[in-house]
Amino acid sequence: MLRSLLASSQVSVLEQALSAASLRQKVISNNIANVNTPGFKKSTVIFEDLLQDAVNGGKLQLTRTQEQHIPTPGNDKILPLLSTDDSTAFRTDGNNVDIDVEMAGLAKNSIYYDAVAQQLGTYFTNLKSAIKGS
Repeated sequence: MLRSLLASSQVSVLEQALSAASLRQKVISNNIANVNTPGFKKSTVIFEDLLQDAVNGGKLQLTRTQEQHIPTPGNDKILPLLSTDDSTAFRTDGNNVDIDVEMAGLAKNSIYYDAVAQQLGTYFTNLKSAIKGS
């Protein structure tokens, strides 16, 4: 019973969103660290579009709370993808990192991470309240 509460689809999606935000933070940090490296090409993390496609396409697996439930086919893990932009050059040395865009992305990702962490905290707070009966 406790396992099914902790392994709910909501927790799974929030965990994956936190992992994607963490990866995005590393990628943006790497882009910023290489802003003056000639020929460096920026990378981005693609997650939200994949998650939206999975939700709209019905690819997310249903949660099984009993062993007797019929398992659904497919994989419920949406993994973030790394994409490198090789098609543009922001400067004459071939580097395509725009520091203003990266700093804005860093701030946006920080807000996103905090919001997802808050949702996960709220889930467990509600679960704790339900268990305690208060």
